[in-house]
Formats: sequence, C-alpha cells, structure tokens
Amino acid sequence: MARKLIRPLFLFLILMFLYLPILLLAFYSFTSSTHIGAIRGFSMQNYVTLFTTPELTGMIAGTITLALGAALLATLLGTMGAIGAFYSRQRASSFITTLNQVPVINADVVTGFSICILLVVVLHISKDSYIPLVAGHVTLCAPFVFLSVMPRIKQMDSSIYEAALDLGATPFTALMEVVIPQIVPGIISGFALAITLSLDDYFIAMYTKPATFDTISTYVVNATKGAQTTIKTALWALSTVIFLIVVLVVLASNLRAMRLEAADTGRRAAAENR
Repeated sequence: MARKLIRPLFLFLILMFLYLPILLLAFYSFTSSTHIGAIRGFSMQNYVTLFTTPELTGMIAGTITLALGAALLATLLGTMGAIGAFYSRQRASSFITTLNQVPVINADVVTGFSICILLVVVLHISKDSYIPLVAGHVTLCAPFVFLSVMPRIKQMDSSIYEAALDLGATPFTALMEVVIPQIVPGIISGFALAITLSLDDYFIAMYTKPATFDTISTYVVNATKGAQTTIKTALWALSTVIFLIVVLVVLASNLRAMRLEAADTGRRAAAENR
C-alpha cells in the first residue's frame, strides 16, 4: 500500500519541480505586479508591451530568422553527413561518427569562443557581417541533425538504392527519389531540434553576435542588468508564449504519431483478415 502511494507522490513532486516555476511565471505575466511575490490585479499589459515595443518585436523577429536560417543550413549539412557516413566504408563511417560526437559533447562556451577566434581574429571576418553568428549556430545544430537522421537511414533497406542504380537512375536521382523520402521523418525531427537549439543558445551567440544584435537568450540575460521594469515584466509574457508554443507543438506531434500508429494498426489488421 505504501509503495502504491510513494510512486504517484514521487512523480507528482518531480512534475511540480519541473513545471511549477514556469506556471508561476505564467501566472504573474497576467498581473500588474512588478516583481515576483507581490500579487496585484489582473492585467494584459505585459503582453501589450511585448507585441507593441519595437525593441522586443525586433529582437524576437531576429531570433526567429536566425534560428530558421541556421536550422536550414544545419539540416542540409547534417543530412548530407549522415548519408555520407552511412554509405562510406566502415572505418570512414566510424571516423565521421566520432568527429560528430565532439561538438555534441563539447561545451558551448568553447565552441563559441573557438569560432570567434577562427573567423574574427584569424580570418578577419567582421562580426557585423553575421557570418560568425550563423556559423556558430550551424556548428551547434548540425551534429544533432546528424544524430536524428542516422537512425532513420539505418532502418532503411539500402538495397533499394542499389536497385535504383541498376535500373538506370543516376546517383542524384536515386538519392532524391529513393533515399530522401524514406528519411523525411528524421530530417524533420533534426530540423525541429536545430530550431530549438538555436533559440535556446546563449554562449555561442554571446561570443559571435554583432554588438547591435540580440537573441532572446542574450536579451533576457542583459535585461536583468538594469533594464526598465516594463521590459522585465514583458519578458514574463514572452516566456509564457514560448512555453505555450512548445506545449502545442508537442501535443500536435504526439497526436499525429498516435494517428499514424492507429492507421498502421488498422492496415495490419485488415491485411491479416484477408
């Protein structure tokens, strides 16, 4: 009896530890309070400030543009790397996979500082060109795309590609018509993960961004160092919006997976009845 009570209680405590701070922040975003702890009346002013302040809307738009651009490049490179590693010889494949693990394990601060030194100090590329920032985010995201795509490639029947070549298809045509369609779920997962990593990054952006540009992460950190109270409380609203978007995306993804699984189960049952 005690074990039956301990397990749900332990799970409840874990969920409270994870989500209570976010829910508390969301609650205060709908109040006129200027700091956590003083509960005041209901207000939507934080959201009005968030979506009507040019400084905030510009920062959000810049962050999203950076995340989409870096995610597209990272998805392209990560997918190409995974396909190349899969069709390479065993030693070359192991070498590529091992190299891919280094940026994953490496600290972001080391990656950001290294890219800054290479591009800005050694190659004399100006930080105002955004090239170091984009390069840093692509370096951060591409290895995770590789890890998302590789399992889908391993599940694929490699003989189909060889059969396409035997039937007269060029390597590029076989790649686009045979390989890519089979690994689309992995590519989509890698792209979504790349966007999340780019949006969440602080250290790489801090070392490589132009002085006049801020991502959400760098802006939030700087906002805690003497920004106006209205800006600080508007960031509560921004955090709430981001959390709600993440929840909706996760729910939609899970519902889609459940529908696909149900449809697959139905097809299997129909095939067995035949």
